[in-house]
Amino acid sequence: MFLGWLYEGKTDNAGVVDVLWAALMSLIPVYYAWQADGDVLLRIVAAGIMGIWYLRLCVHLSGRVFAEDEDGRYRYLRQYWGEKTHRNHFFFFQFQAVLAWTFTLPVWWLSQAEQANPITIFVALVLVLFASTGVYIADKQLQSFRENPDNKGQVCEKGLWFYSRHPNYFFEWLHWFAYPILGLGLLGGGWLWLAPVVMLAFLYLFTGIPYTEQQAIRSRGDAYRRYQRTTSAFIPWRKKHAND
Repeated sequence: MFLGWLYEGKTDNAGVVDVLWAALMSLIPVYYAWQADGDVLLRIVAAGIMGIWYLRLCVHLSGRVFAEDEDGRYRYLRQYWGEKTHRNHFFFFQFQAVLAWTFTLPVWWLSQAEQANPITIFVALVLVLFASTGVYIADKQLQSFRENPDNKGQVCEKGLWFYSRHPNYFFEWLHWFAYPILGLGLLGGGWLWLAPVVMLAFLYLFTGIPYTEQQAIRSRGDAYRRYQRTTSAFIPWRKKHAND
């Protein structure tokens, strides 16, 4: 993250922090599984789920961050912070490193467990397959919408985006239930249920939806406000009328 901060100072592209965060989220679990001495199958499954999930996200974000101008959220912060931007980004980047360490703790704990349950492993893998399919479809639908120049300045309401303003965040959150499921029946594994709860708080209240929607309103105005009134913020659900 320190190197990423230096890169941001040279390029004025703070979006690299998202790429690096996803990279850390994919590498740290592998390190935990390699260093731990718990059940081999459980180590492989837990680290594989998180590592592959965030490797996909890292590759997806890289294609946007390094090919496009700085994300509007970071451009806004650059204007807001002014001359303090680079200094403030140092602390922001380091905070993301702390978050990466925190969010990978479920794999650290599971990698030390002494036995695996084939049933919970199967259920967790089915859940992750469903969630990964959902987030892949959502990302492809949004990418296809963005690539059409006729849609510039408009709101994507195609496919899953018709039923949720953030289907990618929803499926991201859904995959986090895999870790407490893997911990079912393991002594002391109850704390793993905090993982989806904490992730929901971050996505819904802190770093996810609020910042994304603030930027969407700045760039799309009333069109996005109407979208907010008619479409579920998170869980895919039926449309409402604008005057409901």
